[in-house]
Amino acid sequence: MISSKKERIGWYFYDWANSAFYTTVVTVFLGPYLTSIAESAADADGYINFIGLPVYAHSYFTYIVSASVFLQIFLLPYIGSVADNSGRKKSLLGIFAYIGSFSTMGLYFLQDDLYYLGGLLFIIANLSFGASVVIYNSILNDISPEEERDTVSSVGWALGYLGGGIVLAVNLVLFSGADSFGIETGTAIRISLCSAGAWWAVFTVIPMLTIRRDEIIRTKKSINHFKKGISDFILTLKDAANHPKTLTFLIAYLLYNDGVQTVIVVSSQFGNKELGLGIDVLTQVILMVQFVAFGGALLFNLLASRLGTLRAIVIGLFIWIVVIIYAYAFLYSEIGFFILGACIAVVMGGTQALSRSMYSKLIPPGKEASYFSIYEISERGTSWLGPLLFGLALQLTHSYRIAILSLIVFFVLGLIILLKLRIQKK
Repeated sequence: MISSKKERIGWYFYDWANSAFYTTVVTVFLGPYLTSIAESAADADGYINFIGLPVYAHSYFTYIVSASVFLQIFLLPYIGSVADNSGRKKSLLGIFAYIGSFSTMGLYFLQDDLYYLGGLLFIIANLSFGASVVIYNSILNDISPEEERDTVSSVGWALGYLGGGIVLAVNLVLFSGADSFGIETGTAIRISLCSAGAWWAVFTVIPMLTIRRDEIIRTKKSINHFKKGISDFILTLKDAANHPKTLTFLIAYLLYNDGVQTVIVVSSQFGNKELGLGIDVLTQVILMVQFVAFGGALLFNLLASRLGTLRAIVIGLFIWIVVIIYAYAFLYSEIGFFILGACIAVVMGGTQALSRSMYSKLIPPGKEASYFSIYEISERGTSWLGPLLFGLALQLTHSYRIAILSLIVFFVLGLIILLKLRIQKK
């Protein structure tokens, strides 16, 4: 079915809506703020008690991120099954968008030593974010033919960076001028976290009004979607074995994008704790990243049209490896952090947008949501091995530099596997 221009615009706007959560919450404010709350509740050795386990306060946020994504391994296949077998993509998108956005707004109440509350609300929000993006990504195949997906995917990512950047810019003004507004810094951060949820909720209305109505699939017997979700997940993995290019790309993607997401998630914490940069500086850098990434996504779309999607992604991964080495060995100043941010911005949107469109071309027809439920395990804000490795390295060595260097393994392994893939340019 050919989509209308209005429907595509509505689809773009979900990226615009949810990117506020990704930028303001995941990338900038929650990491340092939740870490500071955990620190205030820590014992003399810097450890907190979390479900009976001693956890290094500086590692708490990365462990929470990892836990939220580990849970997605069980949730997302179920969601993919429901979407593919019921035809209720639009309804599911709305349900999870609003669970996630309201959980994010609940972060306004994160203060004192309530690190448990922050962890719980973030897990719910990130689970919902991941589930909604599974549905959102699967709709890409419904609204664009294969030859247009690089462009459609790139435009969606670009508008997402623009929307997330606007929210972050407003929050930077609020945070930087907290005193003049007569509020405390902590209050400004909590308002910023809440605003991301509000933005997400408000602009989700647009795709809800413009994306085509659910084409409900009627079955003669009721389906236990929980059991079918598990069986579909297993069947999808088995089916992927019959599509070697799909499986090879998926494995490569799950590795290198886990590294991408972890770098993005921990960059603010690294700048704050290792370099001693204030949240105002961090916000300026991330804000710059948003607007440069807007152009980066479009630039890599142009690069893909000239060299092919696969080669464009490979170029991006080489740049990511250089970024990791730079952060470990040469990053010691505020200016250096801005340089790091600019390099990340150029490749971030491009590698992610092209990866999504390339994967969509490799998915067997009619199984979009099921395949994207696996893909989403390492989508925006949803990596888990990376944060786990970073947190463990930090807890064992108390060195942010060693922790950031440990992430290079994801890019190297992903690149090696990706180079084995041979897809002819169409």
